[in-house]
Amino acid sequence: MDLWYKQSQTRNLQMHIRVKNQLCYKKSDYQKIEVLDTPTYGKILTFDGNVVLTEKDEYIYDEMVTHVPMMVHPDIRNVLLVGDGDGGVIHELLKYDSVENIDLVELDDMVNDVCEEFFPMHKKALEDERVCIHPMNAQKFLRKCKNRYDLVIVDANDPFGPGEGTYTREFYGACYSALKEDGIMICQQGCPYGKDGVSTLQKSHQQIADIFPICKVYQAHIPSYQGGYWLFGFASKKYHPIDDFKPERFEKLDIRTDYYTSHIHVGAFYLPAFVERILKEVEDNVRAEH
Repeated sequence: MDLWYKQSQTRNLQMHIRVKNQLCYKKSDYQKIEVLDTPTYGKILTFDGNVVLTEKDEYIYDEMVTHVPMMVHPDIRNVLLVGDGDGGVIHELLKYDSVENIDLVELDDMVNDVCEEFFPMHKKALEDERVCIHPMNAQKFLRKCKNRYDLVIVDANDPFGPGEGTYTREFYGACYSALKEDGIMICQQGCPYGKDGVSTLQKSHQQIADIFPICKVYQAHIPSYQGGYWLFGFASKKYHPIDDFKPERFEKLDIRTDYYTSHIHVGAFYLPAFVERILKEVEDNVRAEH
């Protein structure tokens, strides 16, 4: 039997991946969770039919949301991670001896169970004594956090379903309050192709720019994601992602990575002209309002 996984990227475009076997299908209180075995990407995890991670290229996402802020802020000790039930981002964070505490907030505990069974490569990271897992709503968790974290990484789902609440001004404001006076927030901002992608990017960027004094967007190329091209938001109370970046720190730490380098760090913030125009329209509106 010839099996294919199909993910709609826009109303007129689908991504197809050949599938060897369906390894898992579960329905939690929040979403449909599926694990598929594929010849191209190995095992892939999907939520409600959308690719969340694959064995072959998950390291790109994990490294880019971790090492970019870690190489800008000089002393990150306390981290809040929203999402990341598979433990990939935590695996990268624990490469830094300076990290003392990681609070992982995952709404759907079935995600942790599925990842532990089918993506066990980061199980050791999740069991590290510096990691504390909180199976609860991130917005509720944030309400009790004030001036606590050096870094907040929002590894949320797409802006619909259970992840919808993490794409609001209220949520970004709660992240701001949870950060210390020099804290950094990292979040995903999706693919800038198509009307829906542009709309999501502009809305998210404007909400963040309304709150944080420093708000930038950077990029990575992830083959299994929509368009193979993904954007992230960098928001900070103090540090600029290029001006305060010290590449010699990364070289001195001698951390093993497969995508991130000091050159990639700088280059990631040099965006294509069409993305710059999308963001400039938003930034002009923010300046006009202020």
